[in-house]
Amino acid sequence: MSFRRGVVRQSKFRHVFAQAWKAEHCIDDVRVSRVTWDSPLCAVNPKFIAVIIEAGGGGAFLVVPIGKSGRIDQSCPTVCGHAAPVLDIQWSPHDDNIIASASEDCTVKVWQIPDGGLTSPMTEAIVTLEGHSKRVGILAWHPTAFNILLTAGCDNMMCVWNVGTGELVYQLSDAHPDLIYSVCWNKDGSAVCTVCKDKALRVIDPRRGTVLKVREKVHDGTRPMRAVFLSDGKILTTGFSRMSERQLALWDAKDLSEPMAVQEMDSSNGVLLPFYDPDTNMIYLCGKGDSTIRYFEVTDESPYVHFLSLYSTKEPQRGAGFLSKRGVDVNKCEIARFYKVHERKVEPVSMTVPRKSDLFQGDLYPDTASLEPSLLADEWIAGQDAPPLLVSLSQGYTAPPSKHRDILRSKPKIAAQDSGTGASSPSAGNAAPPTSTPVHVETEGDEELQQHVARETDGTSEGQKREDDVLNELLAEMKALRAVILAQSQRIELLERQLARIEDGDV
Repeated sequence: MSFRRGVVRQSKFRHVFAQAWKAEHCIDDVRVSRVTWDSPLCAVNPKFIAVIIEAGGGGAFLVVPIGKSGRIDQSCPTVCGHAAPVLDIQWSPHDDNIIASASEDCTVKVWQIPDGGLTSPMTEAIVTLEGHSKRVGILAWHPTAFNILLTAGCDNMMCVWNVGTGELVYQLSDAHPDLIYSVCWNKDGSAVCTVCKDKALRVIDPRRGTVLKVREKVHDGTRPMRAVFLSDGKILTTGFSRMSERQLALWDAKDLSEPMAVQEMDSSNGVLLPFYDPDTNMIYLCGKGDSTIRYFEVTDESPYVHFLSLYSTKEPQRGAGFLSKRGVDVNKCEIARFYKVHERKVEPVSMTVPRKSDLFQGDLYPDTASLEPSLLADEWIAGQDAPPLLVSLSQGYTAPPSKHRDILRSKPKIAAQDSGTGASSPSAGNAAPPTSTPVHVETEGDEELQQHVARETDGTSEGQKREDDVLNELLAEMKALRAVILAQSQRIELLERQLARIEDGDV
């Protein structure tokens, strides 16, 4: 009798080793939020760890430097400016001091965390975004355009904001008939994929407000689903089968008629949160309430999604934060790091590839997305797309000073929203949007006034030019004031509508 040896698939990630950090490196006594919303509850970048916590009389989240360990004192300052529980938090990919938070109070707030962390409670956001009529549970920063933020709420609506100005630039109110479960940008930020309570996967162009592709019944189960865009344009979804078994599926975004691969895992009822690493093309699945983290590699060869291993502990996780590649320790061949959120603590878990050499392992660390954005917000709004700017990790990564850091240093100035942005709602924030994109307000009599001024102005050509300049400045100021008045009246009208809904019990 003869046996044929099976061919083992070659991959440098087959032996990825997961290990929790020692107890003295964990963060203890964290009053993790008990909100039932299926969010990761934690967000991490190379500078800070942020965790949504329990707070009396409103919503709050904790922000501590990434090197922090040990017990969190009850008097530790928090970010506590929301009037209701916080549901989601996300760090800006282009400024490690900027974080956005979404809340049940129907607002999204953007905060600037000082270097070194908080020294006193933070209640004043630098920007407040008001446009949703129900609680807001999903945040997604644009991967390459500076200060573009997408939000989705329980009003089945998606909004795209220019955070630098506080403007609502696009609003998609009729793309989803039911609750939106997740939103993810593609690699260059030209499209988003969403999954909804109607079990459909959609690929949407947010600038045109059009649904490009739809796939009905991505997963047959009724429990919440998730979807992430991969760097090659494919989409990976997690969900439940008709028999309530947890599944993952891989889809070609160009043809959603059939999945490229489907894998069933177990019959647990925790929602699977996918975390994608575009540099290694690996997917990590963290189930809420699970005590395991599964990880897979996605390749171009069938069966496309290859199970690598799972990391298991005794204690179930409430959520998890995924550190961007700029923050991993390249000297220890660390390719990913999670911050597992337990009932009362946050535990770092490192994913490493065992190597004998102490030299930089270039095959494990291709150039990764840098802190610098590829586009400014106005360029993306105007229709431009660009891939992420990449940076090498070979010398260990040190973030250069950003060219755009001063854009979010203060609250936006008052100005009206650009009528050509495609947004149907005028709301913009605590302050109306700034003066960088003023609305053109048609004012009767401006042309007659200019003609009258031209007829009445006498004297030398030089004197006339000076007077014309002064009068033109006055006319410009008058137009700007009219624009401000219009913007404020629209905002007052919106607030009155919201107040009426509250009084009627609709909110």
